Amino acid sequence: MTFGPGLRENAGQFSLLVLVNAFVGAMVGLERSILPALAEQEFALAARSAVLSFIVAFGISKALTNYFAGRLSDRYGRKGVLVAGWIIAAPVPFLLMWAPLWSWIIAANVLLGISQGLTWSTTVIMKIDLVGDRQRGLAMGLNEFAGYFAVALSALATGWIAARYGLRPQPFYLGVGYVAFGLLLSVFAVKETRHFVQLPPQADGQAAIAVPTAGALFKRVSFTDRELSSVSQAGLVNNLNDGMAWGLFPLAYAAAGASLEEIALLAAIYPAVWGLVQVVTGALSDRIGRKPLIVWGMWLQAAGIVITAAASHWPGLASGAVLLGLGTAMVYPTLLASIGDVARADWRASAVGIYRLWRDMGYAVGAVLAGVVADLFGLSSAIYVVAVLTFASGTLVALRMRETLRPREV
Repeated sequence: MTFGPGLRENAGQFSLLVLVNAFVGAMVGLERSILPALAEQEFALAARSAVLSFIVAFGISKALTNYFAGRLSDRYGRKGVLVAGWIIAAPVPFLLMWAPLWSWIIAANVLLGISQGLTWSTTVIMKIDLVGDRQRGLAMGLNEFAGYFAVALSALATGWIAARYGLRPQPFYLGVGYVAFGLLLSVFAVKETRHFVQLPPQADGQAAIAVPTAGALFKRVSFTDRELSSVSQAGLVNNLNDGMAWGLFPLAYAAAGASLEEIALLAAIYPAVWGLVQVVTGALSDRIGRKPLIVWGMWLQAAGIVITAAASHWPGLASGAVLLGLGTAMVYPTLLASIGDVARADWRASAVGIYRLWRDMGYAVGAVLAGVVADLFGLSSAIYVVAVLTFASGTLVALRMRETLRPREV
């Protein structure tokens, strides 16, 4: 029996995709708490910009793949793109386990970025397909909850294993299991969702509405559409601060005297709060609108970053991580829901891909910026600079973006 779009009508496939995205997020969590320590202890990298080079590689490869994932999903379907992403992820745990040179770690993160671009983008698009126009915010909240709560659990697990057995290879054994389960579920259980896409109705005799060209659509999402471009810049800055947190927060925790287990716990707090609260904030955006959550979420992120930069003891560091997680939970699913509000069904996957191109390019921008400023002026200065940029991004959304929750003519 075939059902139309709707969360309740497609609960089985939707739940399966939530589980698949948990394995996608867990792959990122492999690195979240221990790779900066690995760079310093096993590869003797002293410069912060060198330590953060793995995030640059990850961010650029993921950002570019996001764009093509959207186009490929529109053209060839979702499931094949999802499976391809898992196949590309297969070598990553083994490269992380046995890399003799830092360049191998960079190569692993290029593959991880490509894999994440294909798998995470596709699970987002498939959930939007399944729920249709209703409950879009809730759907994105559940998707991002699964991914980022899994990031937190995986980061906590790898940190615990590393504290007891060493930085390599034992923590990365988990990644082999993540790939195996994610690939098997994607091949044998996930079903294609492209047929759920509902094109806008046409009156009798009305000419078909043309799909924008790739160039026109890129320009629209990136620069000319007030809502889509506001969302794109906010997404970039959101992941700019996430890239900084990924690379510099573990070093800042260590500078404050935290042990490896404590660093793992602190590194897990932020994505855990982010992941859990997204279920609430995604659904809330379906009721009160997208813009307030985006603006206040960016400002709350900035506050959490400032507190982390100023703190020197556990309570302050943990408080900063909680605030950063709360702010990101307000922003992350809401940005995706806003894209779904504005983009027409027949080019929505491509619009999501362009947005995610800009958003994940923030990893590379944040890692380069934070690394250079940290090398020149110190860790705290780099963290404060990112806080200022995050606050400015929220202010730009407040001034430029219009509410997207109400349907509008496209």
